[in-house]
Amino acid sequence: MGRTGEKARSLVAEDPAFAEALTVVLDRSGHAADEPTPDGGTHTIRWADVSDDLTSGQWGRLIETGILHDADGDGFAVSNPDEIRAALGDDSVETDTEDEDSGWSTYDKLAGLAALSLFPAYTIMPIRNAVGQAADVIFGPFDAVLPFYAVVIILSVLTGLYSVLLQSNLMNTEKMGAIQEQMNDIQERRKEAKERGDDAALDRIQEEQMDAMSDQLGMFKEQFRPMVWILLLTIPVFVWMYWKTGVRGGGAEHIVAAERSIVLPMLGRMELTEQIGGFVWVWLLWYFLISISFRQIIQKSLNLTTTPST
Repeated sequence: MGRTGEKARSLVAEDPAFAEALTVVLDRSGHAADEPTPDGGTHTIRWADVSDDLTSGQWGRLIETGILHDADGDGFAVSNPDEIRAALGDDSVETDTEDEDSGWSTYDKLAGLAALSLFPAYTIMPIRNAVGQAADVIFGPFDAVLPFYAVVIILSVLTGLYSVLLQSNLMNTEKMGAIQEQMNDIQERRKEAKERGDDAALDRIQEEQMDAMSDQLGMFKEQFRPMVWILLLTIPVFVWMYWKTGVRGGGAEHIVAAERSIVLPMLGRMELTEQIGGFVWVWLLWYFLISISFRQIIQKSLNLTTTPST
């Protein structure tokens, strides 16, 4: 079976409702029967032809996967209808009970629970000390040979690197871009229908928008998926820095006296635990300045995408 057939099988395995959607598309495009296209032409189909039976999310998914491709501005054509018919007739197609809509695996969910379990380390001292001392096994050797501000630079670069890599690899930016473009199109058509007072069109667009809400929820899940891994790796880093600097009663003795200050541009020498404007510590500001700068450099140099592709 070719690639188009495999894509059709995957869609049906992902959501059994796609079997009916594909059947409708084949029927409305003139490919329901195993017959050649008249005059060697190309059957085309538009959204209006199937909007009564397909959701906008299903339509967008068929375009996204390449099962439907643009027919030079004359609607969309079905790619390899023979393979799709064969895939629909294959009894081996099974539905997947995994949460494919969100793309979250069991490991993702466990990572989320583990990250949540680490949050109390910010405020509960025994947990902070335990996490800080455990993290010190990893970061302590760097702190032993480098001043604390330099260790913060290393940690900010490291967290920026794995954050970009996780977002780039765990998010389907093309799928997110397709959903975003679809929602923008719905909003634009809704605005136009409202301006011309077309109540019937507004009702149809409202139904389409409600159908697309599940796709939008899937996009939010897709965006949040890498965050659980980023939090799982980053919380111990921050707890270690909290423990090291001694803010909120953590014990300032974890940093030697000679390393408790830093010279900042325009601000001069300041204590790491001093607060700027009364709300942000100097060490935390230093971390974010380095992290934001190197994150952009990493993203550009590795040509990684962490935002929806449109």
